[in-house]
Amino acid sequence: MTDTLEPPDEHLVSLSKDGNLDAFNSLVDRYQSLVFSVCYRQLGERTAAEDAAQEAFLAAYRALDQFKGGSFRSWLLRIALNQSRDELRRRMRRVPSRPFEASDPGEPAIDPPDPAADPAAALDARSLSDALERALAQLPADQRAVVLLADVHGLQYDEIVAATGVSIGTVKSRLSRGRERLRQILARHPELFPRSGRLHDRGDA
Repeated sequence: MTDTLEPPDEHLVSLSKDGNLDAFNSLVDRYQSLVFSVCYRQLGERTAAEDAAQEAFLAAYRALDQFKGGSFRSWLLRIALNQSRDELRRRMRRVPSRPFEASDPGEPAIDPPDPAADPAAALDARSLSDALERALAQLPADQRAVVLLADVHGLQYDEIVAATGVSIGTVKSRLSRGRERLRQILARHPELFPRSGRLHDRGDA
């Protein structure tokens, strides 16, 4: 059986810039789960997250000529985070905020893909309990974003810097404060969070 090597992002982006829609759809397939996950945990509502994820991909497609290299994943996540922030601002102007619910009913317009199809989604499915979902929702949005990117999706510091648009010092500070706040929240409800899933500080400085 011959393994099929996936084309690198750079190749697909180049084809997409030349108008190859199939190439861009391959990028959508590759990052749909990740973008949806980030939007969902920033917004706490499935329908809003689906809309933000779709808008993020549309915005990325329209702005492809502005992508000059580096990590396409980080560039795409920055767009997704911006879309999520814009949606949060719109929601705050329209209606009072409601508490985050770990699971909202309804069928998604973008299916959160089978975790087996995406290593980031597989990590996500294994490591996040409902208790952690609720704890994450209590973090300030800026801290929640870096915790998600670092501890759930495994991005390196340089990718998080590119995705969030802040300095590495700010990323480290937000990550440290976010992890500490999570520990404090979860410590109040130890019976809800399995020992094997507890967050541990990795000693990042």
